[in-house]
Amino acid sequence: MISRTHLKASFMHSAAQLVATLVLAAGLLGCSESPRPDLKRLYQLSSPQAETAPVILIPGAFGTRLRDRVSGEEIWPGSWWRILFSSYPELALDIDPQTNRPLPSRLEPSGIAEQALQRDFYRPILRTLTQFGGYVRAQPGTPVRKGERRYYVLSYDWRQDTLHSVQELDRLIEAVRRDYADPALRVNLVAHSMGGLIARYYLRFGTRDVLDGEPHQVTMDGAPQVRNLVLLGTPNGGSVSSLHAFIGGEKVGLGRISPRTLATFPSGYQLFPHPLNTWLVDIEGKPRHDDLFDPKTWQSMAWSIYAPSLAAAVDAPVMQRYFAYNLERARRLAWMLSVAEPVSPIRYVLFGGGCHMTPARLLVEQRDGRDTVRLTPADIAAPRPGVPYDELMIEPGDGRVTKPSLLARETLDPGVPQNEDSFLPVAYAFFLCENHTDLTSNINFQDNLLNVLLSNQPRP
Repeated sequence: MISRTHLKASFMHSAAQLVATLVLAAGLLGCSESPRPDLKRLYQLSSPQAETAPVILIPGAFGTRLRDRVSGEEIWPGSWWRILFSSYPELALDIDPQTNRPLPSRLEPSGIAEQALQRDFYRPILRTLTQFGGYVRAQPGTPVRKGERRYYVLSYDWRQDTLHSVQELDRLIEAVRRDYADPALRVNLVAHSMGGLIARYYLRFGTRDVLDGEPHQVTMDGAPQVRNLVLLGTPNGGSVSSLHAFIGGEKVGLGRISPRTLATFPSGYQLFPHPLNTWLVDIEGKPRHDDLFDPKTWQSMAWSIYAPSLAAAVDAPVMQRYFAYNLERARRLAWMLSVAEPVSPIRYVLFGGGCHMTPARLLVEQRDGRDTVRLTPADIAAPRPGVPYDELMIEPGDGRVTKPSLLARETLDPGVPQNEDSFLPVAYAFFLCENHTDLTSNINFQDNLLNVLLSNQPRP
C-alpha cells in the first residue's frame, strides 16, 4: 500500500508542477503579442507650426477608381456584384491603328480605392496620415493655412503608359506649389507598387518622353520638386506576376480580367521583368534566353493575343502592332530606370515584403512536341529528379513583388554584387511580413513612414 504521507508528497509535487506549467504558459502567452508603437504619442508631439512638406500618395495599378464620365457609374472596382462576377470588359482601351496608342477613354479617375468588399486597400495609410501624422487631405486649388500638414492623392488612369501618369503627377505638383504659393516647394512622394515606377521616372526625366527610341541622358529634371521618395512594394526589377496575368488573366473575385483586355493597357507591359533578369527556365532548371520583349517569343508560346482563341480575331493585325509597340516601350523603360544617374540628390526609402512566396520565373516544359509554359511548380507534368523547382520558380516577397525585384537585384543572395547596369539609390530598406495589398496596414511601416515624413531634415 502507498502511505498517506507518500500520497500527500506526490500530490504536492504534481500541484507544484501544474502551477509552474501555468506560470510558464502565462508568460509565453504574455510574450506572444509584441508591443505596438503608440503612433499618436510618437508623432503628434511636434509643433504644428513646424514646416512640414506636403505629401503626395501615388497608388499602384488598380489603385484608383474609374468611372464612366458620361453616366457617372463606377466601373472599377464598382459594386460587390461586379467585383465578384465581372470580367471587366469595359476596362479595355480602344486603339488608334495609326499611332499604336490608346484613343481617349470614356473612363476617368475618380479617387483612390480605399476599400472594397469590406477589405482595406489604401484606407490604413490614409488613416495613419490623418490620425497619427496630423495631416489633412487636400484638394488642389485650396490655399494652405498656416501650420497645416497636407497630403494629396494622385488619382490617375493606371491603364495608361507611365509617361501619361508622370504628366499627371507633374500637374499635381505644380498645383500643390500654387496652393502653398511657393514655386520652389518640394514635396514628399509615397508610392505603392507601380506608383513607384511613375515617381522614379519623374525624378529622372521629368515629363520628357525618353521611350521614343532616341538616345537620352538622365537629367534628374524632377528632382528639384521632391524632398523624399518612399517606395512601398515597387517592382523595381519587374514582376513575374504581371506575366501570369497577361497569360492567364488577372483574377478578381470569382472571375478574371481577360488577357485580351489586359493587352490594351500600356502600363501592364511596363511591369514585366527587367531584361537583366532570368525570367524563364527549362525543365532541367537551366536559364533560357528567350527575349521577353520580342513579340516572336509570345507568338511561339501562343501567349496573350497570340493564343488560338484570340489569334483569329477581327482586330488581330492592329493588336499585334500595338503589342509589339508596347513591348518595345516597356523594354526602354526598364533600361532607362536602371542606368546610372549622374548625381543622386534623393535616396529612396524602400518597404517591401519578405515572407510570402512570390512568382520569380516561368518554366517551359516540352509536351507533345511543343513548348508549354508552367506558372507554378505544381503545374509541371514530368518534373526531373533533383531539380529545385520551388527555389527556381518562387522566391520570398510580398506575393506579387519579390525581394530581389524591390531592390533591383538579379538574385536573392545579398552577397552577390549589384549589376553595374542596375542602379537604385537606396537610403535604407525595410522588409515586412505582409502581402502586397496589406503592406499599408503594417504598423512598422506606418511608424517608419511617419518618421521619414516628419523628421526635420535639411533641404537638399
